[in-house]
Amino acid sequence: MDNIYLLMLIAIVVLAVADIIVGVSNDAINFLNSAIGSKAISLRTIMIVASLGIFIGAVFSSGMMEVARKGIFIPAQFEFGEIMLIFMAVMITDILLLDFFNTLGMPTSTTVSIVFNLLGAAVVMSLIKISHSETQTIADLASYINTAKALEIISGILLSVVIAFSVGALVQWISRVVFTFNYEKRIKNFGILFGGLALTAITYFIFLKGLKGTPYYKDLKNVLVGNEIYIILASFGFWVLFSFIFEKLTKKTVLLVVIAIGTFGLALAFSGNDLVNFIGVPMAAYHSYEAWIQSGMDNTMSMAVLDKKVPAEPILLFIAGTIMVLTLWFSKKAKTVAETEISLSRQSETHEKFEPNRISRIIVKGTSRLSNFFSVFIPSSIGDRISKSFEKPNYTMTKSQSIEAPAFDMIRASVNLMVAGVLIAIATSMKLPLSTTYVTFMVAMGTSLADKAWGRESAVYRVAGVLNVIGGWFGTAIGAFLAAGTVVLLISFKPPFVIPILLILTVYLLYRNYKSHKTKSIKVNDEDSLSEAESSSVQGVIHESAKNISKVVKRTNRIYTNSIAGLAEEELSLLKKSKNQVVKLSNEIDDLRDNITYFIKNLEESSLNASGFYINILGHLQDMSQSLEYISKISYKHINNNHKSLKSSQIIELKEIDDKLEVLFINTEKAFKSESFEEIGTILNEKKLVYDLVNEKIEKQIGRTRTEESSPKNTTLYFGLLIETKDLIDATMNLLEEYHGSFDSSVEPAKINSSK
Repeated sequence: MDNIYLLMLIAIVVLAVADIIVGVSNDAINFLNSAIGSKAISLRTIMIVASLGIFIGAVFSSGMMEVARKGIFIPAQFEFGEIMLIFMAVMITDILLLDFFNTLGMPTSTTVSIVFNLLGAAVVMSLIKISHSETQTIADLASYINTAKALEIISGILLSVVIAFSVGALVQWISRVVFTFNYEKRIKNFGILFGGLALTAITYFIFLKGLKGTPYYKDLKNVLVGNEIYIILASFGFWVLFSFIFEKLTKKTVLLVVIAIGTFGLALAFSGNDLVNFIGVPMAAYHSYEAWIQSGMDNTMSMAVLDKKVPAEPILLFIAGTIMVLTLWFSKKAKTVAETEISLSRQSETHEKFEPNRISRIIVKGTSRLSNFFSVFIPSSIGDRISKSFEKPNYTMTKSQSIEAPAFDMIRASVNLMVAGVLIAIATSMKLPLSTTYVTFMVAMGTSLADKAWGRESAVYRVAGVLNVIGGWFGTAIGAFLAAGTVVLLISFKPPFVIPILLILTVYLLYRNYKSHKTKSIKVNDEDSLSEAESSSVQGVIHESAKNISKVVKRTNRIYTNSIAGLAEEELSLLKKSKNQVVKLSNEIDDLRDNITYFIKNLEESSLNASGFYINILGHLQDMSQSLEYISKISYKHINNNHKSLKSSQIIELKEIDDKLEVLFINTEKAFKSESFEEIGTILNEKKLVYDLVNEKIEKQIGRTRTEESSPKNTTLYFGLLIETKDLIDATMNLLEEYHGSFDSSVEPAKINSSK
């Protein structure tokens, strides 16, 4: 039985390694987002700089380790066995919770996760002890929990959200008013001072204030304390001179240096602040185990030993820092988390990841009205001058091109890094486990708001995204508290039996999430995916559209055939697959429609009539997808609700229609794929044959309904399929007629010109 604690310690250490990997995948990418989003520096350089920051920060982070030991609960109130159960429950739930958010691609907080895991496990263990006591009641819970420190930590985390957003927005607004979006000219005049100020803030707060959280501070304390003003002035002078020399020698903006050093500083602050979240509990478990061995293996010994301040072992910090760096380089989930923040702060349009909701609409409307109200009190001359600072360069790009472009400029990237680094360093120096995720995310959102990245076109989507992320943060806190409490309750019943089961379950869930994320992250190069029109001439648009039409017709044929086959065989999985394929097709057509503005702007003056053709083509494609959507939806619903099967005669008739449609779709696909547009006229002549066949089946069903049909659901389904099939044929033929007419009219002038 005594060996169970050694095994538990080994399990906790192994879980700690996995926790570092999972935690860094979520947290570390946050300090890379500004550098990655601005694309000011190569990704390789960014990673090298960040790796150095992480490693150095990890080695210097021992001052924060006390939080896991005594920050949440009072260790003297617990016995060794109880403490080990708490630590085991915390590590299991922490790693699963963080991995869950990583798989979703949602940034959450490792600090909040570990704090509420400790709180949940400690509260439940305290309640178990109270239930076994004859003298204590639930009112004695406060004697087990370090409520003052816990409230300080929680309030500090929540307050950081408001402060980070507000400070980020204010600093970015001032910076944009000064430099504008066309900052290249002004940066030459004021860039040296801005660079000096930014670099001074970063060096002072990160390298000097941040030292307070390390054991090396006492050696430098006499030099630093009382000389802050001189250090700031000297640092400012040095960095201004450095900025001047850098720009003169390299002919490049000093903002590159700000972004590089800011990334390093933020990585340093992240590592120094967050390493406690990953190894604080395992180190506390190790020290507890050491004390237990020295006491003669007394399971009932009080864990007051954890009240003592014990420095972290340098070798463990070295190992942890190495694992963090390796994770930064190789974690694919980190990149998924990064995409969320960058998409929410992108200056230009993007494929929005979140759908608007009622709350986001209310916030956007309310903010717009509030803005209009206050704008009345600002003198028009000042308002016009400020508005000019926020005028963006007019670049015409497609949505795909805008995603490949930098998400924001170097001014915003510099502010993100400077403000986030300063706030995190202040918290680290005060030994508060501030959430680096919350700070970096909310600073980025604040600067995005101030930079008017959330315009009328994107605000409801971006606000909805922020609300989703913040909701996830509260979910982290509640989930961590409940999960850790539940796990410690289960373990307390039969530790030797329950712990192995939970560890096996943890490994299984981690593996399943890994496979799920890997499957989702693999970008399949689907040859049938639709592509945006990029040509600027009529002929170019016609030929580009032919490729898309060929792909849509091919996919339409497949989806329709699968829907009929799924109905005939009552195969729900096939019908579900068809339904998902229609959704994908509809989304791709919607993306093409969203790109119409850029398409029209890109057209040559002599080819503007191509815009009408392109818009009509997209309209017909959308009509086809809507018919398919209805057919797949009612088919899936019918089988999923376990209604009566279609009659064999109805199945035969549907397959007969499907065979005719298949010939029509295959001929159409071939014509457009080979660009044999002269064949379109022949295909159009086949419309009447297929149309008459569908009408014939409708007449037959009317007769069956009057004489023999006994299932209203079947009748509704069958009529729905036939009528929507007619609409599908209409949409396809309208598409062909549109194309046939436009192709003829575009070819005729070319023939006339060639004959002259």
